[in-house]
Amino acid sequence: QVQLVESGGGLVQAGGSLRLSCAASGRTFSSYTMGWLRQAPGKEREFVAAISWSGSNTYYPDSVKGRFTISRDNAKNTVYLQMNSLKPEDTAVYYCAADRRRHYLIKNDDYDYWGQGTQVTVSS
Repeated sequence: QVQLVESGGGLVQAGGSLRLSCAASGRTFSSYTMGWLRQAPGKEREFVAAISWSGSNTYYPDSVKGRFTISRDNAKNTVYLQMNSLKPEDTAVYYCAADRRRHYLIKNDDYDYWGQGTQVTVSS
């Protein structure tokens, strides 16, 4: 089992940047494929980014491609989400997630473990 704790959320103006971090407990962080998802008020949870266990493969939906970058540091048990050119529609609670199917990129919300979320608010 792994526990995930997100940080780095906050209030930013449109066009600005934020970097989210997700710290994972345990010694087997590299056993997990990781992802970031978000949920805005009144909307369904939306997949944002995924990264393989080694960090060599990533995937983004069109809504964030070219603006968001997911990365991981297995030595630090941490996954990151760099968000640039933020838009008001990026406002949401952002969740870090982990899955034991390490050889796959999980491109939806079908993850085994979830963090508590961090709020990102983008003002216009």
